[in-house]
Amino acid sequence: MASPFLFVFLLSGLLVRNTYAGPNYREALSKSLLFFQGQRSGRLPGDQKLSWRFNSGLSDGSSAHVDLTGGYYDAGDNVKFNFPMAFTTTMLSWSSLEYGKKMGPELQNAREAIRWATDYLLKCARATPGKLYVGVGDPNGDHKCWERPEDMDTPRTVYSVSPSNPGSDVAAETAAALAASSMVFRKVDPKYSRLLLATAKKVMQFAIQYRGAYSDSLSSSVCPFYCSYSGYKDELLWGAAWLHRATNNQYYLNFIKSLGGGDQPDIFSWDNKYAGAYVLLSRRAVLNKDNNFEVYKQAAENFMCKILPNSPSSSTKYTQGGLMYKLPQSNLQYVTSITFLLTTYAKYMKSTKQTFNCGNSFIAPNALINLSKRQVDYILGVNPMKMSYMVGFGSSFPKRIHHRGSSLPSRAVRSNSLGCSGGFQSFRTQNPNPNILTGAIVGGPDRNDQYPDQRDDYSRSEPATYINAAFVGPLAYFVGKSH
Repeated sequence: MASPFLFVFLLSGLLVRNTYAGPNYREALSKSLLFFQGQRSGRLPGDQKLSWRFNSGLSDGSSAHVDLTGGYYDAGDNVKFNFPMAFTTTMLSWSSLEYGKKMGPELQNAREAIRWATDYLLKCARATPGKLYVGVGDPNGDHKCWERPEDMDTPRTVYSVSPSNPGSDVAAETAAALAASSMVFRKVDPKYSRLLLATAKKVMQFAIQYRGAYSDSLSSSVCPFYCSYSGYKDELLWGAAWLHRATNNQYYLNFIKSLGGGDQPDIFSWDNKYAGAYVLLSRRAVLNKDNNFEVYKQAAENFMCKILPNSPSSSTKYTQGGLMYKLPQSNLQYVTSITFLLTTYAKYMKSTKQTFNCGNSFIAPNALINLSKRQVDYILGVNPMKMSYMVGFGSSFPKRIHHRGSSLPSRAVRSNSLGCSGGFQSFRTQNPNPNILTGAIVGGPDRNDQYPDQRDDYSRSEPATYINAAFVGPLAYFVGKSH
């Protein structure tokens, strides 16, 4: 039996590697990417590994006489919301750019996951001049039904923004996704990379020229699901930061400077991009000693000081078991996104042997890495419930996730449609989901480290693409450290 002293250190995540190796990060990385196959919309390829999924949404876009097939369903429903989908794509791309060398064969799987989104986002940006399509599927109609994506009979309404109905937030996030992914494909598919970058520039120009929040233009079609609560200035900063990294064009730096100071949040998510933009821009200050970016380095460090538990300016709560706890609604989305920033900023610091201070507290890169590892390990099963919050990983994981396709019999088993309401019988049972959505990370436990594993408890049991996308980077980092 382990001594109490050893147990305390185990929980703190500070044990040295040869005493406690941690979960199998390589397996978790592989599964975190496999998950995206379960979210695919459109015509599935022959090498589809999650074989309980079939073609769906093949007429998407037809109501507007355009082809908007492909892309991803955001979470446990059958709607394509481009705002979180584009953020998912940006984070998958950032993960590949920062950690691709540590990914081994998974880098190709990451590229495939990115391309499934970018092929769709390119259609949305290029199908109709002067318009950016930002979603497919009436969310209010969809949420009244519990049916497989293959059976959808709800309205596949098409949503767009334009000069008269602007959406700077969704446009700038789309530009960020296209610019970031253009760098992922730069060497392996130069032609595709150039198309992505050219489209990113146009979409970013649209975001800058026609200012406005997409929630104002589209109201109940995107709210309360993916309202842009933080406004659109953070996306303009984030989009321009990615265009600057992809092009090194002074125009984008000038635009970034013209935006002035931004908020100093203690969160990072599909909605609020400030912290991500600060870390992305800080790279030039930390790695290249470029004074143009010093203000973003300061902002990035202020953010870290708000996250670190022992910092005098910390505004982040932690559960008894050591999990970062931000909000009750799908808390793990914030954990994975913030963990990505902790790992990435620490990586920049390590490469130039930098440190910083939070008040009187001296912060070395390993303080960020230890906290990041604690979050990753908690999600993968080192927690009071001894449960992995990644489906299909470890011996104990969520069995009744809030996900239509996973919870209903596959078309391979039952070919006839269940209709809009026929699936609610499966929804209400206590039976485990018949189809394992391998790699899906759910919303996670409550503030007391408890997880009831109930299908109707969507704030805890629903997976989402953006929870996984941000987790890919930290997993790849720890793969690189564990061998």
